[in-house]
Amino acid sequence: MADDAVVLIAGGAGYIGSHAARALLEAGSRVVVVDDLSTGHRRLVPPGVPLIEGSAGDRELVGRVIAGFGVTAVMHFAGSIVAPASVSQPLAYYGNNTVNSHALIDAAIAGGVRRFIFSSTAAVYGNAGGAPITEAEPPAPINPYGTSKLMTEWMLRDAAAAHDFRYVALRYFNVAGADPGGRSGQAAAEATHLIRLACQTALGRRSELSIFGTDYPTPDGTCVRDYIHVSDLADAHVLACRHLHDGGGTRVLNCGYGHGASVREVIATVERVTGRPLPVREAPRRPGDPASLVADSAALRRLFDWRPRFDDLPTIVRHALAWEERLPALLA
Repeated sequence: MADDAVVLIAGGAGYIGSHAARALLEAGSRVVVVDDLSTGHRRLVPPGVPLIEGSAGDRELVGRVIAGFGVTAVMHFAGSIVAPASVSQPLAYYGNNTVNSHALIDAAIAGGVRRFIFSSTAAVYGNAGGAPITEAEPPAPINPYGTSKLMTEWMLRDAAAAHDFRYVALRYFNVAGADPGGRSGQAAAEATHLIRLACQTALGRRSELSIFGTDYPTPDGTCVRDYIHVSDLADAHVLACRHLHDGGGTRVLNCGYGHGASVREVIATVERVTGRPLPVREAPRRPGDPASLVADSAALRRLFDWRPRFDDLPTIVRHALAWEERLPALLA
């Protein structure tokens, strides 16, 4: 990374953003965080990193941060992320994910920032099928969450065509796990990710774990997802930032391992890691849930020489469980 790189992380007090902040610091970059702390936590921000409390959609605030810290790149993690919730609250998702992204992009360009890394999602693909999905798959989101992220990708595309502005949009598959050193992890008050929910159930903090849908066209009838360790994803962001700082062009890239696990397979893995059975309840499908999402990440591996370190579901579960055990004391 360039020695003069200063990265503004929108949503840097959250789950993925805080991991990216640590990875950037380890790569030699300077970091400043803007976060409204609606779901993030101050304690997840690495020591010594300035935290400016406020919305990524506040143009004036972001403009002051860019000017005051000499920001050279923006990483955008701020947003709402629960696909089923977006079906019942579509306007909230378009407001937080699309409208606020418009303001952040506008402030970045106005402030002279020419490099932007965007936290996108595999939800832009909708029901793309069981085979690993390449970036050539036409986007066809089936929920407002995926649509809100795709609209931001379109804004970035059009802004890059009109300005001296380059970006990398990273389409995440299912992010899980926690920092192996126990410094960060999922900490939102309301758990929504399957592995975290399963860990909480294993620790007795939930009475049961729900399986939403058992009649999908998958080998065991439950949804299949490509689970990527959050630290491997953070590394991909550092590589994307380096790519742009070295003069690389705009890219849209999948972030996943290329193989999936069903809900039942995740539950069985948590049971093996913990050595105890999980109380499980079968429930109807949730609206907006695709049957299977698995990444073809060949482009990310080839272009950035991305080499994941934690491509192993039991390891992901162990790191998530260790973090969840420590979380109450850390946030007390």
